[in-house]
Amino acid sequence: MQDVLKQLGIKDQNSGTSTGLQWIESHGKTISSYSPVDGHLIASIKITDDNSYEEVIRTAQKAFIEWRTWPSPKRGDVVRQIGEALRKNKENLGKLVSYEMGKSLQEGYGEVQEMIDICDFAVGLSRQLHGLTMHSERPGHRMYEQWHPLGIAAIISAFNFPVAVWSWNAMLGWVCGDVCLWKPSEKTPLCAVACQNIIAEVFNKNGVPEGVSCIVTGEREMGDKIAKDSRIPLVSATGSTRMGKSVGAAVGARLGRSLLELGGNNAIIISRDADLDMALIGCLFGAVGTAGQRCTSTRRLIIHDEVYDKFKEKLVNAYKQLRIGNPLDENNHVGPLIDKAAVESYLKAIEKCKAEGGTFIVEGGVLEGPGYETGCYVKPCIAEAQPHFEIVQHETFAPILYLMKYKTFDEAIAIQNNVPQGLSSAVMTLNLREAEQFLSSSGSDCGIANVNIGTSGAEIGGAFGGEKETGGGRESGSDAWRFYMRRQTNTINYSKSLPLAQGIKFDL
Repeated sequence: MQDVLKQLGIKDQNSGTSTGLQWIESHGKTISSYSPVDGHLIASIKITDDNSYEEVIRTAQKAFIEWRTWPSPKRGDVVRQIGEALRKNKENLGKLVSYEMGKSLQEGYGEVQEMIDICDFAVGLSRQLHGLTMHSERPGHRMYEQWHPLGIAAIISAFNFPVAVWSWNAMLGWVCGDVCLWKPSEKTPLCAVACQNIIAEVFNKNGVPEGVSCIVTGEREMGDKIAKDSRIPLVSATGSTRMGKSVGAAVGARLGRSLLELGGNNAIIISRDADLDMALIGCLFGAVGTAGQRCTSTRRLIIHDEVYDKFKEKLVNAYKQLRIGNPLDENNHVGPLIDKAAVESYLKAIEKCKAEGGTFIVEGGVLEGPGYETGCYVKPCIAEAQPHFEIVQHETFAPILYLMKYKTFDEAIAIQNNVPQGLSSAVMTLNLREAEQFLSSSGSDCGIANVNIGTSGAEIGGAFGGEKETGGGRESGSDAWRFYMRRQTNTINYSKSLPLAQGIKFDL
């Protein structure tokens, strides 16, 4: 790992504050990043203090004045080069993501690939930031709309996707003409340091003004500072619903714009008309991928009572084959939870489920012994539960899967929708009527609804986000770019007169 860190420009002691082309000195406290894989210290950073924060904001404001004048295709070409740089660094950055966060190596590589993919998407988008033209009711007039950059777009990212979700925001923000301020999770700050080092080389080569890509680091207080800062028109925040409510309230109080990607409590409906072998694959990956620490992780299975026992048996057998261990070993399926606090939350959820009457058909617990010394490796578990259980209504960021039965498809949809969150959902069925009902206005109430694929694995081409306590934000593909810009309606009078609205006339 030392060779990986060296190639990514990470030192034993790192600055956690950057104006894009240089790391600046801060007198904030030191945060040490320990790997949940083996408990070893990776490196440390100095978090951003008040003075260095102000320097970053001033630099970003100055950079925006120039960056917004660059033609969007030219900005897009810079993003294209970032994609090429990420391709060259995919192996090293993927290993760092896996080691610092704890996800499997395949998922680490996959996360960097998402960054590359969003670069490709943003390059095409840079030539398509188009508005509408409208017919004016006044003769000799033309109306149209256009889109302009906002200014500083702040991105508060979570530990579970330490680089990909930032890139969804940053690449779009940059082609739209915004400058970006990144506050990475304090649990995975070194991934951000590595990304900034990669980007700085591209920016230097292209004469990009300093301040277009900034980083500030810190804990909750830094997020609060960003949310309350009126110089930042857009705050995109990914994390818990609790965090999102705090950020949304602070940004809303100053009439700023917030893009919130918050909790998920995602369900898969298993129809009696499902291909059970295919359904098993989607359910297994959804439940145990990233050790259940995805916002799109499958938390609930709603299974038709006629296939319940058969599918339960398949699922239990599949869990017996899971290999839990060092995520850098590609033979393992499941790595560790991010830290001891996550383990404690996992254990409390198990006890809560049992207290409410849940029955565990695959027992959980913390793994011990050689290879598990960090205390962060846990057993993916399965409980038979009822939809009304309080713990079932709650998102636990860990590999706990709840099973429940249904008799009618309307009942299944009602069970799925009857939780506070509304991110991702899926149905496994070969019944066309069920599939179409699930996707209709009387079906899933989530921002993402899938048929015959699981709840995880969203593609960057579609807008990503959810409803209800998930926050309502949309990132990545489709027309998500509009959130990073401001709309302006324009009217041009090329006639020889000036007709006024509502027939008003001045006799001059």
